[in-house]
Amino acid sequence: MRKIVEVIKQVAPTEITVLVTGESGVGKEVVAKAIHEASTRNKKPLITVNCGAIPEGIIESELFGHERGSFTGASEQRKGYFELADGGTIFLDEIGELPLAAQVKFLRVLENGEFLRVGSSVPRKTNVRVIAATNKDLEAEVHAGRFRTDLYFRLRSVNIAIPPLRNRSEDIPVLFRYFVDEFCERNNIRFGGIAPEAMEMLSTYGWPGNVRELRNVVESVLVLGKGKFITADDLRSRLKDQVHAEERNLPVHLPRSVEQAERELILRALLDIKGNLLELKQQVTHLAEAVDGAQKSQDPLAVNRPAAGRSLSLQEMEQRLIVDALERYNGNRRTAARALHISERTLYRKIKELGLG
Repeated sequence: MRKIVEVIKQVAPTEITVLVTGESGVGKEVVAKAIHEASTRNKKPLITVNCGAIPEGIIESELFGHERGSFTGASEQRKGYFELADGGTIFLDEIGELPLAAQVKFLRVLENGEFLRVGSSVPRKTNVRVIAATNKDLEAEVHAGRFRTDLYFRLRSVNIAIPPLRNRSEDIPVLFRYFVDEFCERNNIRFGGIAPEAMEMLSTYGWPGNVRELRNVVESVLVLGKGKFITADDLRSRLKDQVHAEERNLPVHLPRSVEQAERELILRALLDIKGNLLELKQQVTHLAEAVDGAQKSQDPLAVNRPAAGRSLSLQEMEQRLIVDALERYNGNRRTAARALHISERTLYRKIKELGLG
């Protein structure tokens, strides 16, 4: 960590791009803030952007801004993060999650400070220092075709790799004391101290959530114990909960990885399928009700009975109901859709699928 501090001091006064790597929770954003504060840009803003938290469809608008009317919902002109950070520093966390299309435009900003707002053909300039961070192996992402080679080499001018907390256990007592002092001062709590065996327990724990997890444990112990003397028993139950949480696959430490991104894509696909299934179920229910009501009341929407010995298929049933509804309402699709208890959009799709249009 002393070597990392020395590197920060060396690169901070320059304009060089810095890539910070390490597991989730090791303190990558702290490094970015330290570089900015020690730079000549510290009077200008530091804009932090979590690339993994922005939906792919709007990430270019968030980064580069957009013009009014450039897409649905763009009711006014908007500056992007690169414009807002002009003269200062932009910290792009989880840079490995940046879509390939946005990577091209990001590379252009890195090369000459030039970008285009979404919906604009007028090039704009920005003067920003870029610090990026990731918990992914970007070289592996390049080989997998998910990250541009040219952008990778442009980013890794200086790579600050932060080791996980389990590999620097000598830092744990120092960090513990820092978090205790900070929390007690902020919340007006007096700290009663910690037993040697309790500190030993902290130093030998694996810390899958790294520094972030240590901070959470410190704060929870101080709150629940009201600042009293911390014993090994006080920590044992807390760390035991952490271990059990890991066994239950709870998100104690869940770095955003390729597998996680793929799971999110699968989840979105499953949600779309679920929506389609619910809509289909609703349509079948309404069709069954319509058929039942038609047979009982001889409603104008009544479906002609099939020949003896043969039952209607679902497609035939849908087709007859749609045809009858359109005939009844003189081709008015909106009224027909309302009578069939389906959306007008669904009716249009069904007309196209059944070849009725």
